[in-house]
Amino acid sequence: MVNRHVVGAGYGLRDWIMQRVTAVVMVLYTVALALFLLALPAGYEGWKSLFSHTWVQLFTQVTLLALFLHVWVGIRDVWMDYVKPVGIRLALHVFTIVWLVSCFIYSVKVVWGL
Repeated sequence: MVNRHVVGAGYGLRDWIMQRVTAVVMVLYTVALALFLLALPAGYEGWKSLFSHTWVQLFTQVTLLALFLHVWVGIRDVWMDYVKPVGIRLALHVFTIVWLVSCFIYSVKVVWGL
């Protein structure tokens, strides 16, 4: 048996699957929303009636969560690949996490009206 020295964070396959799954969720939501918008009456009342359904709110929230996870994987890889000083990279990771969690909290407020 040969001992291999593996370098890097080792996120490869997990990140690849995460990017694909979140992308599929976002595509499904985009197609569904486009179809519903074509069928709805134009204006605020149609939009309000669409988002009065709990399943639409849930699907929207799940899609936003998928978007935030998709962004996290992508931006984390950018920080890891292009920012070499560890302290700056850590600060950027923390900033990104705080920003994405804040966006998620605000999205809950907007989608659910809390």
